[in-house]
Amino acid sequence: MTAVTASSADLLDAALAAAEPLRADRVAELDRTETFPAEACRILDELGVPDWYVPARFGGVLKDHSQLVEVVRTIARHDLTVAIAHAKTYLGAVCVWVAGDPERAELLGARIRAGAVVSWALTERGHGSDLLAGELTATPCAGGYRLDGAKWPINNATRAESVCVLARTSADAGARGYSLFLVDKDQLAAGSYQPLPKVRTHGIRGADISGIAFDGAVAPAEALIGRPGEGLEIVLKALQLTRVMAAGLSLGAADHALRLTVRYVRERELYGRRLIELPHVRRSLGEIVTAVLVAESVVMFAGRASGTLTGEMSVYSAVAKALAPTLIDEAIARCGELLGARAFLSTVYEHGAFQKLERDHRIVGIFDGSTFVNRHSLINQFPRLVAGWRERTRDDAGLRAATDPYGEPAEPGRLELFSRTGCSLVQSLPSLVDRVRADAPESVVRLAEHLLARCERLHDEMADLPPQGVAATAAAFDLAHRYELCVAAAAVLSRWSTEPTRPELAAALTLLADRLGDHRPDLAVFDRLTDDLKELS
Repeated sequence: MTAVTASSADLLDAALAAAEPLRADRVAELDRTETFPAEACRILDELGVPDWYVPARFGGVLKDHSQLVEVVRTIARHDLTVAIAHAKTYLGAVCVWVAGDPERAELLGARIRAGAVVSWALTERGHGSDLLAGELTATPCAGGYRLDGAKWPINNATRAESVCVLARTSADAGARGYSLFLVDKDQLAAGSYQPLPKVRTHGIRGADISGIAFDGAVAPAEALIGRPGEGLEIVLKALQLTRVMAAGLSLGAADHALRLTVRYVRERELYGRRLIELPHVRRSLGEIVTAVLVAESVVMFAGRASGTLTGEMSVYSAVAKALAPTLIDEAIARCGELLGARAFLSTVYEHGAFQKLERDHRIVGIFDGSTFVNRHSLINQFPRLVAGWRERTRDDAGLRAATDPYGEPAEPGRLELFSRTGCSLVQSLPSLVDRVRADAPESVVRLAEHLLARCERLHDEMADLPPQGVAATAAAFDLAHRYELCVAAAAVLSRWSTEPTRPELAAALTLLADRLGDHRPDLAVFDRLTDDLKELS
C-alpha cells in the first residue's frame, strides 16, 4: 500500500485489522514476553506510514497535524505499544523540521521514508522533565563535538539509527546553554557510546524503553541542529507539535476500549436482558462516549490549528495534552467498571486486551510533558490569555480554516514560545454562543450561556491571581484545568454550532457545564448517544 492509500484512516484501519502480527493473541504474547513488536512496525513501514512523519515541504505527505493525529489514532486503536514504538521516529525528527534547514530536513525525510528509526533523547536519570538540569555535555573539539553523559529513559534509544540529543554546551548561559545534535550512531567511534539496558515497565512492555551513554563520542560539526544555544527553544517549540500527536494516542486507546466494552455489553445477558439494554449501562456508555467526543474536539482542533493558528500553538498543545489523556483515563476506567472482572484478567476476554491498553495508556499523560507541566505552561500565559479575552482579539481567518474539515490543510507558520494573541478559539466563545441562540433548542442555549458566564468569571479569577513562579499554587493549577474546559467548550461549539440539534452537542455541553460547576445537569442527554453504538464492533 502506498502512502497515498494510507492517507485514508479507514483503509489503514482495515489493513491493520487484517494484519497477523496485530491479532489479539499475538499482541498479548508480545506483551507477556516483553518483546518488541518488530513485525507490526515492519507492516507500518510497508503501508507507507513513515511518509506521514515527514512534512510535505520536506518530501513527505504531512500538511497539518490533524492528519498525523488520525494516523497515530488508527494505529493506537489496534495496539498502543506499536503506535508508541513506531511514531517515536516523528518525535526524533521534529526538531529538524522546526529548525527549518530545508536541505538537511529533506535528507532526513528521505531516510525516514526509507525506514530509518530516529529517537529523541531529552531526559536524564534524576532530572525528569527538568530539561535545564541536564548534565550531558557537548564540547567543541577537533572534528566536531565531544559528547559525554547519558540520556535515560528514552524510547527507541537502542533500536534507533539516529538520536536527537539535547546537550549542555555552556555551563553558565542558562536556557541558552543547551544545543541540539542529530547523532548518527554509525558515525561514532566504536566504544564511544553504549546502549543502556531496557527498562521493565508496567505498560508498553514490548517497547524499547532504554537509554544511551556517551563517553568521548565525537559527532561531526554538521550534527548541530540550528545554532549553538538554540536547543531548548527548538525543543519547546517542537513539543507544541508532538503533544498534539501524543493526544492522538489517547483517542486511539479510547476507541479500543469502547470497541471492547460495547461488544461485551451487547453480547452479555443479565436478568434476562442484554447489558446494553439496562438503564445504568446506557447512561454510563453515553457519558463515556461524550468524554471521548470532547477530547476529540479539542485534539482535532489543535491539529488543524498547527497550520492556521500556529502562533497560538503553545496554548492549544498544552490544553490538548493535559485534557485529552485525563478524560480518556477516566473513560477507560468507566469502561473497566462495565467489563467487571474481564477488565483485569489476561486470558478470559480478547486475550486480556483491555488490561493491556489500560496499562499502556497510563504513560501517555506523562511523556512529552506531563499534565502538571502543561498546566504550568498555561499558568505562565494567564496574562496574555486574560488580555486576549478582554480585548476579544481573534484571528477569524485562522479560526475558519481550523474549523473547516474540508478545507485545504495549511503549512505551519512560525511557532512561538508564548502566544502573543491569547487564544482565538476561547475568545470566539461569545460569537459562538450567539450563533447557537439562533437555531438551537432552548436547553442547548441555556447550557451555552452558562458556559459563557463561567468562562467570563474564570478570566476574572485568572486576572486576580498574583504572579506565579516555578512553584505555582494549587489554585493556579485549578484555574488552568478550568481554562482547558473553556477551550473544550469553544471547540465543541465550533464543531457543532451549524448542527445545534445534534445530541452530541447537548451531551458535550452538559458534561463541560457539570465540570465547571454551578449547574444541575440533565443526565438523560447521555442516553441518546448509546443508540449510535450499534455499529461499533
